[in-house]
Amino acid sequence: MLDFLNAVDSFLYYPILLVVLSFAGLYFSVRTRFVQIRLLFDSFRALKEKPQEKKGVSSCEALLVSTASRVGTGNIVGVSTAICLGGPGAAFWMWLLAVIGGASAFIESTLAQVYKCRDEKTNSCYGGPAYYIEKALRSHKLALVFVVFLILTYAFGFNLLCSYNLQSTFETYSFYNPSTTPWIIGLLLALLVGWCLFGGGKRIVKITSILVPVMGFFYVLIALIVLVTHIETIPSVIVLIFEDAFDFASIGGGIAGSCMVYGIKRGLYSNEAGVGSAPNAAASAQVQHPVQQGLVQMLSVYIDTLLICSATALMCLVSGVDGNADNAGARYVQDAVATTFGTIGPVFITVAMALFAFTTLLGNLYYVRNGIAFLNKKKMPGKTSMSIIHIACALVVFLGAIAPMEMCWALADITMGGMALINLFACFILGGIVFKVLKDYESKRKTKEYPKFIAKDIGLDDSNLDYWKE
Repeated sequence: MLDFLNAVDSFLYYPILLVVLSFAGLYFSVRTRFVQIRLLFDSFRALKEKPQEKKGVSSCEALLVSTASRVGTGNIVGVSTAICLGGPGAAFWMWLLAVIGGASAFIESTLAQVYKCRDEKTNSCYGGPAYYIEKALRSHKLALVFVVFLILTYAFGFNLLCSYNLQSTFETYSFYNPSTTPWIIGLLLALLVGWCLFGGGKRIVKITSILVPVMGFFYVLIALIVLVTHIETIPSVIVLIFEDAFDFASIGGGIAGSCMVYGIKRGLYSNEAGVGSAPNAAASAQVQHPVQQGLVQMLSVYIDTLLICSATALMCLVSGVDGNADNAGARYVQDAVATTFGTIGPVFITVAMALFAFTTLLGNLYYVRNGIAFLNKKKMPGKTSMSIIHIACALVVFLGAIAPMEMCWALADITMGGMALINLFACFILGGIVFKVLKDYESKRKTKEYPKFIAKDIGLDDSNLDYWKE
């Protein structure tokens, strides 16, 4: 089964997703005249806008939700695995994917805003790829297929992997027993997640939601300290990254296991640009113009990859620790931090991973709940059905801790790849709408700091829109 999953995973990313992601990012970049760079300052300005409703979700709050989902174990373990198995050049391909992927993130999040729905009871808004596929493409069946992949990705693939990544951080300690420790950690984590899903642990969720941004800051700070203590090796590491990234003879000799493919895989897993997850959060923001939230969501990609993933990659490479298949994952990062901070370094990484993993697990299930509601005619199932779903999700968390690493990564890659293909197909077809919306924003932006969008201004039929009417 593992051989089959690896074969599907390899074919899906090379040649299919390698070509699709590259073409999508470049196409959207050219058609928007590199909006991800050109209007970067506007994205910071958009963060200041307050929601139209008093209790509405602001642009900044929607950014924090999507960033919390993106920033997780993949920023630590995913980057480490890519470097160990693909080579140092994987860091460059992550950076490139983030920059061109910023355009894809802009397109999908702007679409989510244009076609977002109104909750009449709470006067809040919601949406995502399933909704713009259903409304704009008028394909309910394709929307259902996307939602199935979303549920498989976030309830199964990502949570399986997240659980494995957390338990792997304990391998460095003397008490770790590969026969029993993963089972114990998996059981404890599954019980904690299950408790929170069934309504308990609200205080834990609140505390961790506060601690995770703080931990993210300290993680970058720790990485900077490691870089400073190894400052003399930074120039040679930068050279090494670019030399390996452009060693096409080596890449061509085994492209499926090359730094290019590993960089794209792990970069996509980390920043999720074009996958179709962030638009679910983007649709909840109440803004004057859809473009504002599209610009804001680009920042989330940059924060995830250019800041946090770069911190991991450079910290590991300058440390002098050899990265290989034996220490791929959390162990490589822990060994790198230990070169500067000694025995306390691995402990810090374990604590950071525990916080990132826990909030990621619960954040993933937020997307799952939205997907289930879509399948259930836009409403949540009954209490009994949700209880069964919560038990199943907790069981997946338990299984992830004891599953083989390769299987966890392959399943996550495959389900995420399916989401990305469907979402990017929809973005290609509907891209023309976003180009018009962007043109409308830029023309109005010349006279107004926060321009207002009206669908009919670009000739868009507003009969199936809940917002953007006169």
